[in-house]
Amino acid sequence: MTPMTSPPRIPDESVLQRWMRIEIAKMNGGVVTERKPLAALLAEETPAAVTRNGDPYHFDRTVIGVLGRSLPEDLHRKLRLPILFSCSPDTPGSCSCTDPAALETLRMLGEVSPMRTSHGGRFWVSRPIVLAIMQKYPTAVQIIMGI
Repeated sequence: MTPMTSPPRIPDESVLQRWMRIEIAKMNGGVVTERKPLAALLAEETPAAVTRNGDPYHFDRTVIGVLGRSLPEDLHRKLRLPILFSCSPDTPGSCSCTDPAALETLRMLGEVSPMRTSHGGRFWVSRPIVLAIMQKYPTAVQIIMGI
Protein backbone atom coordinates (compact mmCIF):
# COMPACT_ATOMS: atom_id res chain seq x y z
CA MET A 1 0.00 0.00 0.00
CA THR A 2 1.47 3.32 -1.00
CA PRO A 3 1.02 6.30 1.27
CA MET A 4 -0.96 9.25 0.00
CA THR A 5 1.24 12.01 -1.25
CA SER A 6 -1.14 14.59 0.10
CA PRO A 7 -4.34 14.21 2.11
CA PRO A 8 -7.63 15.23 0.51
CA ARG A 9 -8.41 18.87 1.05
CA ILE A 10 -11.59 18.73 3.08
CA PRO A 11 -11.83 22.54 3.25
CA ASP A 12 -12.00 22.52 -0.54
CA GLU A 13 -15.51 23.77 -1.32
CA SER A 14 -16.14 21.29 -4.12
CA VAL A 15 -15.51 18.34 -1.77
CA LEU A 16 -17.83 19.81 0.86
CA GLN A 17 -20.49 20.66 -1.72
CA ARG A 18 -20.46 17.11 -3.14
CA TRP A 19 -20.71 15.59 0.33
CA MET A 20 -23.52 17.97 1.28
CA ARG A 21 -25.46 17.15 -1.91
CA ILE A 22 -25.19 13.42 -1.19
CA GLU A 23 -26.40 13.85 2.40
CA ILE A 24 -29.22 16.21 1.42
CA ALA A 25 -30.36 13.79 -1.29
CA LYS A 26 -30.60 11.10 1.41
CA MET A 27 -32.63 13.42 3.66
CA ASN A 28 -34.95 14.32 0.78
CA GLY A 29 -35.53 10.67 -0.16
CA GLY A 30 -38.78 10.64 1.82
CA VAL A 31 -40.25 13.63 -0.03
CA VAL A 32 -43.32 12.91 -2.17
CA THR A 33 -42.61 13.04 -5.91
CA GLU A 34 -46.13 13.66 -7.23
CA ARG A 35 -48.29 15.69 -4.91
CA LYS A 36 -51.99 14.93 -5.07
CA PRO A 37 -54.97 17.28 -4.93
CA LEU A 38 -56.83 17.24 -1.64
CA ALA A 39 -59.97 16.20 -3.59
CA ALA A 40 -58.22 13.03 -4.82
CA LEU A 41 -56.91 12.18 -1.35
CA LEU A 42 -60.39 12.61 0.15
CA ALA A 43 -61.71 10.08 -2.37
CA GLU A 44 -59.04 7.47 -1.58
CA GLU A 45 -59.79 4.86 1.05
CA THR A 46 -56.13 4.84 2.04
CA PRO A 47 -54.66 8.17 0.89
CA ALA A 48 -51.08 7.66 -0.25
CA ALA A 49 -48.40 8.85 -2.65
CA VAL A 50 -44.87 7.76 -3.58
CA THR A 51 -41.59 9.20 -2.29
CA ARG A 52 -38.37 9.88 -4.19
CA ASN A 53 -37.04 6.62 -2.76
CA GLY A 54 -40.03 4.80 -4.28
CA ASP A 55 -41.59 4.07 -0.89
CA PRO A 56 -45.28 4.63 -0.13
CA TYR A 57 -46.14 7.81 1.76
CA HIS A 58 -49.36 7.39 3.73
CA PHE A 59 -51.36 10.46 4.60
CA ASP A 60 -53.08 10.69 7.96
CA ARG A 61 -56.73 10.10 7.03
CA THR A 62 -57.93 12.18 9.99
CA VAL A 63 -55.84 15.18 8.87
CA ILE A 64 -57.09 14.84 5.30
CA GLY A 65 -60.66 14.82 6.66
CA VAL A 66 -60.04 17.91 8.80
CA LEU A 67 -58.65 19.76 5.78
CA GLY A 68 -61.62 18.64 3.68
CA ARG A 69 -64.11 19.96 6.22
CA SER A 70 -62.17 23.19 6.89
CA LEU A 71 -61.51 24.29 3.32
CA PRO A 72 -63.89 25.33 0.53
CA GLU A 73 -64.32 22.96 -2.42
CA ASP A 74 -62.35 25.10 -4.86
CA LEU A 75 -59.30 24.56 -2.65
CA HIS A 76 -59.98 20.81 -2.62
CA ARG A 77 -59.04 20.85 -6.31
CA LYS A 78 -56.23 23.46 -6.13
CA LEU A 79 -54.37 22.36 -2.99
CA ARG A 80 -51.78 19.66 -3.64
CA LEU A 81 -50.50 17.68 -0.69
CA PRO A 82 -48.19 17.50 0.98
CA ILE A 83 -47.44 21.21 1.13
CA LEU A 84 -43.70 21.50 0.47
CA PHE A 85 -41.50 23.98 2.30
CA SER A 86 -37.89 24.47 1.22
CA CYS A 87 -35.20 25.11 3.82
CA SER A 88 -31.64 26.13 3.10
CA PRO A 89 -28.57 27.07 5.13
CA ASP A 90 -28.72 30.45 3.36
CA THR A 91 -31.90 31.27 5.29
CA PRO A 92 -31.43 29.49 8.61
CA GLY A 93 -34.57 30.81 10.30
CA SER A 94 -37.05 30.56 7.44
CA CYS A 95 -38.61 28.19 4.95
CA SER A 96 -40.20 29.10 1.64
CA CYS A 97 -43.05 27.69 -0.42
CA THR A 98 -43.91 28.36 -4.06
CA ASP A 99 -47.49 27.08 -3.95
CA PRO A 100 -50.15 29.85 -4.03
CA ALA A 101 -52.87 27.37 -2.98
CA ALA A 102 -50.78 26.46 0.09
CA LEU A 103 -50.57 30.13 1.06
CA GLU A 104 -54.33 30.53 0.63
CA THR A 105 -54.90 27.36 2.69
CA LEU A 106 -52.60 28.38 5.53
CA ARG A 107 -54.21 31.83 5.68
CA MET A 108 -57.69 30.28 5.76
CA LEU A 109 -56.70 27.84 8.52
CA GLY A 110 -55.25 30.74 10.54
CA GLU A 111 -51.75 29.24 10.50
CA VAL A 112 -50.22 32.32 8.87
CA SER A 113 -51.37 35.91 8.88
CA PRO A 114 -53.88 37.00 6.23
CA MET A 115 -51.38 39.81 5.59
CA ARG A 116 -48.65 37.37 4.48
CA THR A 117 -47.93 37.74 0.78
CA SER A 118 -45.91 36.05 -1.90
CA HIS A 119 -42.79 37.77 -3.26
CA GLY A 120 -41.06 36.56 -6.38
CA GLY A 121 -43.37 33.56 -6.60
CA ARG A 122 -42.76 32.33 -3.06
CA PHE A 123 -43.82 33.07 0.48
CA TRP A 124 -41.67 32.77 3.59
CA VAL A 125 -42.52 31.36 7.01
CA SER A 126 -40.26 31.02 10.03
CA ARG A 127 -39.03 27.50 10.72
CA PRO A 128 -40.69 27.30 14.15
CA ILE A 129 -44.06 28.11 12.57
CA VAL A 130 -43.51 25.52 9.81
CA LEU A 131 -42.62 22.91 12.45
CA ALA A 132 -45.75 23.81 14.45
CA ILE A 133 -47.88 23.44 11.29
CA MET A 134 -46.26 20.04 10.64
CA GLN A 135 -47.19 18.92 14.15
CA LYS A 136 -50.76 20.14 13.81
CA TYR A 137 -51.27 18.58 10.34
CA PRO A 138 -49.00 15.51 10.27
CA THR A 139 -48.29 14.13 6.79
CA ALA A 140 -49.85 17.20 5.11
CA VAL A 141 -46.58 19.18 5.16
CA GLN A 142 -43.04 18.19 4.24
CA ILE A 143 -39.73 20.03 4.32
CA ILE A 144 -37.26 19.80 1.45
CA MET A 145 -33.67 20.49 2.40
CA GLY A 146 -31.51 22.45 -0.02
CA ILE A 147 -27.99 23.75 -0.26
